[in-house]
Amino acid sequence: MRRASVSRKTKETQIEAEIDLDGQGRSDISTGIGFLDHMLDQLARHSLIDITLKAKGDLHIDFHHTTEDSGIVLGEAVAKALGERRGIARWGEATVPMDETLTRVALDASNRPYLIWKVNFSKPKLGEMDTELFKEWFQAFAQHAGLTLHIENLYGENNHHIVESCFKGLARALRAAVAIDPRKAGEVPSTKGVLGGSLT
Repeated sequence: MRRASVSRKTKETQIEAEIDLDGQGRSDISTGIGFLDHMLDQLARHSLIDITLKAKGDLHIDFHHTTEDSGIVLGEAVAKALGERRGIARWGEATVPMDETLTRVALDASNRPYLIWKVNFSKPKLGEMDTELFKEWFQAFAQHAGLTLHIENLYGENNHHIVESCFKGLARALRAAVAIDPRKAGEVPSTKGVLGGSLT
């Protein structure tokens, strides 16, 4: 079973998460940040990864620590559930339209974290949330899940649609990348026999 649980406790946040990579897209999310909850619900639903995440953070200061740390914990859970990454398809990509917006996401579950973020917003805030925090979430998630992650918003006007298409694109690409390839079950998808470190 490809399941994992991770907890993280600092002076800034307390977060617990559980995931099942072979789930049905169920979610139980509570971060104290309504829009982030909505995005993580979308991530679960469209990746078919069951996600439970409960976070308490210093929201009286701002949303930064809770946003970043939720990405850290969820990324660690994905990495833990993947283990040696045997049998996975490894790569995934998705191009997601949402009304006037189109976003492309490509990833390699290589255990070599890297983020390319080509996403711009027309306003500094989306509701009460700073739009710059979305890059922080994706950076933290990619780093701790061990993903080479490229996200590019090709065009769009509505900031809500831009953000949501990024999360939905990640969900669909991740769904493809972590899927088990029945022809390679049990094998690490690398010529070196291990994922991580130098190019494989």
